[in-house]
Amino acid sequence: MIRKLSAEAFGTFWLVFGGCGSAVLAAGIPELGIGYAGVSLAFGLTVLTMAYAVGGISGGHFNPAVSLGLAIGNRFSWGELVPYWIAQLFGSFVAAGCLFVIASGMEGWTPGGFASNGFGELSPHGYSMMAALLIEIILTAGFLLVILGSTSSKVPGGFAPISIGLSLTLIHLISIPVTNTSVNPARSTSVAFYAETGAVSQLWLFWVAPLIGAAIGALIWRYLLSPDEAPEDTGGE
Repeated sequence: MIRKLSAEAFGTFWLVFGGCGSAVLAAGIPELGIGYAGVSLAFGLTVLTMAYAVGGISGGHFNPAVSLGLAIGNRFSWGELVPYWIAQLFGSFVAAGCLFVIASGMEGWTPGGFASNGFGELSPHGYSMMAALLIEIILTAGFLLVILGSTSSKVPGGFAPISIGLSLTLIHLISIPVTNTSVNPARSTSVAFYAETGAVSQLWLFWVAPLIGAAIGALIWRYLLSPDEAPEDTGGE
């Protein structure tokens, strides 16, 4: 169990440090900034690389919503859910802390939004709470469908991390303008505490929406798209 939790902590660290780090350190550089597309790709690459690196140890969730969805989809033990969440949050907070120390090493730097998520005044383009709630639910549900489908025994093995990483890239390309993209409560939580924008006050949405979306995606897969898939076919415990 320690190996699993360590893998989840490090994988989540990599996701937050690489994905949020690309936004904090590289996205806003004049003329050389990577922009929304670069940040989207960075998030996708963090999941792709860590899924190959440690996915064989822990399953490569790196996201409390994914862990919940996999449990509902009968791919993951409910008894491990809370320990996984704790490990994911730990890795996320360590990453955000390291990123803050590095970013503050530049003279005159201020945290600002610090890659946090938000709606209304905290949305990158002023989208409403309802818009933020809906897009986070829809995209997290879609993310779970990709994860459950690409890791099914019915499809060729070894390619799931590519599909999942590209899916996360697509998700960010769609929703960065709306919420700065969460679909991951751990990713949202750690950076919110370093932001100067009051992002913590809106953090509830970036737990509620991804968890609801993950549950919807898992239920669609389990009862509609793959009703004949037995637990032993899917790695369920």
